[in-house]
Amino acid sequence: MSELKENYLKKNNHININSEITNKFVDAGLKIIRSCISCGTCSGSCPSGRRTALRTRSLIRRALLGDKTVFSDISLWFCSTCYTCYERCPRNIPVTDIIIKLRNLAVEQGEILNVHFELSKFFYETGHGVPINGPEHKKWRELRESVGLAGLPPTVHTFPKDLKEIQELMVLGGFKELLNKIEREREKEIIFI
Repeated sequence: MSELKENYLKKNNHININSEITNKFVDAGLKIIRSCISCGTCSGSCPSGRRTALRTRSLIRRALLGDKTVFSDISLWFCSTCYTCYERCPRNIPVTDIIIKLRNLAVEQGEILNVHFELSKFFYETGHGVPINGPEHKKWRELRESVGLAGLPPTVHTFPKDLKEIQELMVLGGFKELLNKIEREREKEIIFI
């Protein structure tokens, strides 16, 4: 980086600039983001953005600048992945896919909301994000049966022996190790607080 550019970045308070983030977008095949014309259609059409602080264009811009603080920005998790932004983008930029990539990078950095972390652990333990096989879910099973469906869906609820296979896949895919890494980091934070 040239000295002039370095001084400009320091002078303008661009903190934690890291081109590594931008390179990960390119590696993921998302370099089309550079063709954004900043029309605001993504942010303007976002259903979540109407009710929250989510500004997709701002998040993506910060990521392209390499601003690592984007990973700890809670608004990153406000996207409902409805793909409205992508459907309306005049440049066909996969904004939702970019948000998902940002979330994945955030999780790799250990930045994940507690609710998502707990859900991920629960998913590993049970093979389901939303179980309906407990005694407290009797009304849902009855409702399913009343419309001609099996009481339990054809998932690990019906085939509990398949849970081991799902857990094996999560281990092979690195999901379990990622959860363990985040848990270790969180334990360190608790010790030092």
